[in-house]
Amino acid sequence: MMDHPEAETALARAGMLRAALHLYFVMGSPNCAGRSPATVLDEAIRGGITMFQYREKGPHAREGIARTELGRELRERCRRAGIPFIVNDDVRLALELEADGLHVGQEDQAQQSAAELRRLARGRILGISAHNVAEAREAVRQGADYIGVGPMYATATKSDARRVQGPAVIAEMRAAGISLPLVGIGGITPAGARAVLEAGADGVAVITAISQAPDAARAAELFQQVYKNKEFAG
Repeated sequence: MMDHPEAETALARAGMLRAALHLYFVMGSPNCAGRSPATVLDEAIRGGITMFQYREKGPHAREGIARTELGRELRERCRRAGIPFIVNDDVRLALELEADGLHVGQEDQAQQSAAELRRLARGRILGISAHNVAEAREAVRQGADYIGVGPMYATATKSDARRVQGPAVIAEMRAAGISLPLVGIGGITPAGARAVLEAGADGVAVITAISQAPDAARAAELFQQVYKNKEFAG
């Protein structure tokens, strides 16, 4: 038993996040290949996703009231399923939707520091993207609850994606003493997930491998099978 309640709370929060990051689905309407985002999310939830990020970006992304209404619809599905609902980059939208958290990328911090975003987010989960050990250390300093690391593999989802890092960067972060929950992202398929987890990630974040699959439930199940594989030692 720890003598410091704040330390216990921090450990409990980290433990919750490690479990939630197990299969982190990231999606907005441009990622759904013309299908209803709500239907895709419903299928993904049935397949076993453990966390969801609303990322409404890219060509033909919804704006204004339509963006907010879709976010509210997806949030309600996450609440019914009991999984955390995270908003990408927009603290005002996160507050309006009463989201469980906010995720910001390195480029998205240009206008506000993560520390300021944390203050505005009022205690919600804060995720920060990092591409190397230096950025991961800065994310820790800024008060991140978890770090999104990538891109693991080549991805076409982000037009401004950084150079592929590969799972080795996660191992480097762990070797450097980064103990926060880490989730790998970028071009991850079930075949590539195992290497990400074995490098030290707590989970994988997935966009198109689930959102553009003919059956999102089955796609999510294939990722879950990686964890269920008895030969996996992570």
